[in-house]
Amino acid sequence: MSTDQIIMGIETSCDETAVAIVKNGTEILTNTVASQIESHKRFGGVVPEIASRHHVEQITLVIEEALKQAQVDYSDITAIAVTEGPGLVGALLIGVNAAKALAFAHNIPLIGVHHIAGHIYANRLVKELQFPLISLVVSGGHTELVYMKEHGSFEVIGETRDDAAGEAYDKVARTLNLPYPGGPHIDRLAHEGKPVIKLPRSWLEEGSYDFSFSGLKSAVINTLHNAEQRGESIEPADLAASFQESVIEVLVTKTLRAVKEYNVKQVLLAGGVAANKGLRAALDDAFKEIPEIDLVIPPLSLCTDNAAMIAAIGSVAYEKGKRSDYTLNANPGLEI
Repeated sequence: MSTDQIIMGIETSCDETAVAIVKNGTEILTNTVASQIESHKRFGGVVPEIASRHHVEQITLVIEEALKQAQVDYSDITAIAVTEGPGLVGALLIGVNAAKALAFAHNIPLIGVHHIAGHIYANRLVKELQFPLISLVVSGGHTELVYMKEHGSFEVIGETRDDAAGEAYDKVARTLNLPYPGGPHIDRLAHEGKPVIKLPRSWLEEGSYDFSFSGLKSAVINTLHNAEQRGESIEPADLAASFQESVIEVLVTKTLRAVKEYNVKQVLLAGGVAANKGLRAALDDAFKEIPEIDLVIPPLSLCTDNAAMIAAIGSVAYEKGKRSDYTLNANPGLEI
């Protein structure tokens, strides 16, 4: 028996079937992901029923592949961490039930974890966390600023009131007839254009760390429609650049303000939209001005949904004594 802590992570909250094995909370032995993007592309978004069916087909294969790649056996595994929420209920159920079956069959502790906590802890696979810290979480379903004073403690100080940033990206991409998922296409197009189109910034009331991107999305759609009605053409690259500049300016400005107010040592970027080149560059530039703050941006492989991040938060939860029993269920609206 190894004295190392070996956590298996299972993630099926949306359209990736992912299993990872992480040693001592920070060392990835394997991070196996079966993506479903090709299946959902033709529908322009994730179809929950199709996602669930794919998870059913893939989960056993991905678990076996992860064990093989990590060269570990069930007897080496300290605990199994699984995403219990938030996410698509049908998709979550596949991962939760697979984790429960494995935990029961092999008598391994089971830990249900929060998907967004996982995104934050993806950063610990890059660098040890320094508290207090602020994490900017930007994904398809979430845009949040989270304050952490210690491991496993999450205080949401700002969240989205309507569309999350990633959702706005996908909707704007659809308006520009770009393929799904839209975020990477808008990001690429934005680098080819200039932000010359005047679009709103939603700051909300003074002092608020909340976000709102619904008005911006509507402004982009209206700009296109109005131009069409006048028989004018708008350069898609300029519109993408103007939209991206508006989103990034709000995200970076609010993050900087929170960093000063909460007097933190470290800033983490987390979530699928953390892969956005424009956002990564803007944060890099902003934090060059304040070198005493440690900015951590995960590699692209740890930005999108993966199970290494689930194992990373599972490791902390295990050390804090958190255990789930076999009544663990999918919780699509789970609060952090």
